[in-house]
Amino acid sequence: MFFGYQIQPNEISVQEELEKALSTILRIEIKTTGAGRTDTGVHAKKMFAHFDFDGEISEKLVHQLNSFLPPSIAVKKIFEVKEDFHARFSAKYRTYEYYISLEKNPFSEKFAWQHWRKSLDVEKMNEACKILFEYEDFGSFAKVGADNKTNICKIYHANWEQNGNELKFTISADRFLRNMVRAIVGTMVEIGSGKLKPADLRNVIEAKNRGVAGTSAPAHALFLVDVGYDF
Repeated sequence: MFFGYQIQPNEISVQEELEKALSTILRIEIKTTGAGRTDTGVHAKKMFAHFDFDGEISEKLVHQLNSFLPPSIAVKKIFEVKEDFHARFSAKYRTYEYYISLEKNPFSEKFAWQHWRKSLDVEKMNEACKILFEYEDFGSFAKVGADNKTNICKIYHANWEQNGNELKFTISADRFLRNMVRAIVGTMVEIGSGKLKPADLRNVIEAKNRGVAGTSAPAHALFLVDVGYDF
């Protein structure tokens, strides 16, 4: 398991593995900047990173990188961008998906929150989703002690879908606070299980206090699925 994208002291990270492979192949020290840090245990179906290099990039680089990288990291494409491009700050939006299994399922336990002991009211959870669009300050869902300069985020989409015994939460925003999606999911589950009413979400958000929101949902069921740019 990787401890997020960003390099961590004494822990393995995606950035460390990627930079090691790039530096070996290109024979020069390479530093990368990712589109986001991602928490330990969170997956990424799509992730962008940029690096500076003055030489020629071979068409074989993708294949070479995938030969060097561990099985849990795959590079899909490498392309040139403008000099002022920044993988993190140039992003216009990010989209995450969160999966919940409503039955005990050994085949999905590594990628979905096993929440089968108590039923969830998806209609009420979607009712609560609409309330998210009324606000921009999501300090109640920010990790305590995080170094956020601002808690302002613009949410573009939030919705729960049920497919058989699986729930999928999709959320898109211009930016996310650290731990924000998992805190929102944890609060939504409290609404779906009847502990909170959908309208209570307003009180949670307006409190701007992490202590009044729900417990963070487990990291292993969260996926970064898209990052949007004006290429």
